[in-house]
Parts: sequence; C-alpha cells; structure tokens
Amino acid sequence: MGVFVSSDGTDAAGHEQVAFCQDRHTGLKAIISIYSTALGPALGGTRFYPYESEEAAVTDALNLSRGMAYKNALAGLDHGGGKAVIWGDPALDKTEALLRAYGRFVQSLHGRYYTACDVGTYVPDMDVIGRETKYVTGRSVEHGGAGDSSVLTAWGVFQGMRAAAEHTWGSTTLSGRRVGVAGLGKVGKYLVNHLIEDGAAVVATDVSPAALDWARTTHPAVDLVPDTQTLITSDIDVYAPCALGGALNDETVPVLRASVVAGAANNQLAHPGIEKLLEERGILYAPDYVVNAGGVIQVADEIEGFNFERAKLRATKIFDTTGEILRLADNDGVPPAVAADRLAERRMAEVGRLRSIYLG
Repeated sequence: MGVFVSSDGTDAAGHEQVAFCQDRHTGLKAIISIYSTALGPALGGTRFYPYESEEAAVTDALNLSRGMAYKNALAGLDHGGGKAVIWGDPALDKTEALLRAYGRFVQSLHGRYYTACDVGTYVPDMDVIGRETKYVTGRSVEHGGAGDSSVLTAWGVFQGMRAAAEHTWGSTTLSGRRVGVAGLGKVGKYLVNHLIEDGAAVVATDVSPAALDWARTTHPAVDLVPDTQTLITSDIDVYAPCALGGALNDETVPVLRASVVAGAANNQLAHPGIEKLLEERGILYAPDYVVNAGGVIQVADEIEGFNFERAKLRATKIFDTTGEILRLADNDGVPPAVAADRLAERRMAEVGRLRSIYLG
C-alpha cells in the first residue's frame, strides 16, 4: 500500500490522506481518499468501477471524498469525508479474496476511514469486507447491520425535492408535477415509489433492460424514454439525476426544461461555474450532497447500533436543511451550491476547532 500524507495534513487538493492499495494475487487495485477528519473518522462508500485510467480513478476518489466531507457535515454527523474506489469491472473482477484483501487495507488505516456501499458494491460485499475489518458499515441485518442504505437515500432525496418544491411553487407536494428520473438503480426505484405515492407523474430512463422491465411491471404509468437527452428535453418540472456524476454540464443545462433539479447522483455539477449557469436559467438546484445524505445517515447510525426509526427521522430533517440552504442562498444572493458549501465549511471549522482543546 502506498500512502501519501502531507506534512501539514493536506495535499494540493486539500485532502489529508490518499492511500494506493494493490494486491497482485487477487488483482486488487484500490484508492482510499480521506478529505478531512475534522469532524471525526472519515465515512464514505467504496465504488467498484472500470475506470479508463488510473488518473480517472484517482480523480473520482478525490472528488467523491471531498463531497462526503461536505455531505457528512450538513447531515449533522460526527464524521469526516472519505471515499474509496476499486479499479475494475465488478461483474468480472469481484471475488471474495479481492474484497477481503481490500478489507485488510481498510483495517490498516486503524479507524481513520469507515467504508460502506456505493456504485458496484452491495450489502453482501460489506459482509465479506467485514470479515477482515471492523471499520465497515452498511452490512446485512444478519450481520448486525442496517441493510440496504438506498432506502433512506431515496427518502432523503424525496424530502429535499419537497423542500425545493415548496421554495419554487409554495407547496411541499409533488402531486401534479412531472418528475424526470434518470437512473432506476438502487435509489431510483425507491424514489419512484415515493413520487408515485405522492401523486407525481414520472418519466424515467435507464441503460439497464432489467431496470426498465421493473418500471413496466411495478409502475405501468411511468413514461419510459430511450435516453437521458430525451428525458431532460421533455416537459418536466423536476429533474432527478440518479446515476453517475456530471449530469449537469455545458451540454445538458442549456437544454434542460425542468425548473428544479434534485437527485441522488453524486457530483452532479460537472465543473465549477455550472451552478451559476443553472441560476442564470432560473433553474433551482438542490445541492446533491445535501439531498442524497440519507444513505450516509443510515450507515452512520449503524455504527452506534442501528435503529431504523431514529435514522429515518434524521433523514427526514433533510427537508429542513434543504430549505435553510435555499433561504440562505436567497438572502446572500448566491447559488444554493455556494450557500451549502459555506454552511458545511462553517461547521467543519467550528466543530473541528474543538480538537485544539486538550483532553489529556
């Protein structure tokens, strides 16, 4: 394992630590990125993905870990931000031995980083990883965990969407609104359930035939379209990106017809400045790391002994946090993404400063 930690605790990107992990026998190539431990041990999932290059894998780990620091701060958790990526195709490369090798690298960080599920990893994977490290959450109920964190991720996104709807149209319901969901994966499916129950009309897309079959069978009223481009140029009120990041970019934002963006995907803004383009077009953006924090709230609760009702109550407060950020953005005359960053940075600085008080 190669580890980089700068002398002052940060690197050029502001990260405390980046660990490169390799086990030739299992084929494991992983990167564990810790952005900050100002609020406590870093917490964030492990993404298993066939990146085009090592550079792409590193970039994703750095961006995702930074996002987790801000997400955890605004979720009120006593956790810093971390993320890990395993470079490979989960359908071809994932084995028990590889996951257990990865678990030993997590253990070697001695609690600076807690891992959980992300794209390409699932609850059973966390159980396997947990055979080699105690610093894992998002485990199955059979192994003392909380189970699928997608449940509360979707619930939190729905709460953030309700707050954005209230800010935009004066009502907390999505009833009568047309919501475009891009991605019917682990979170998207639960989100569609909430939207249908609330009376929203849903248009959706996914690259997976199985996911589309699920929608046809479970919710025949959902309007399925062939691709995301068709979805975002459709007559929709809300756009919910629920797949990979970068959904809001120089190509999509100019043609997006929605008035509100609120979705589960991480790192939706492709680059700095997109938030200003959204504002110029009059599109309200509910920051992704605010509204999709339900999952990390769930897995963090598991660390202290999981209680679903307690975790759901905490995730429900995403409605209040989103509303506060949108009001702060209006008052300060800045995009919601900027207001959210300021609020997160304030908590990390104020609470992190307490570490300077010597406890003996």
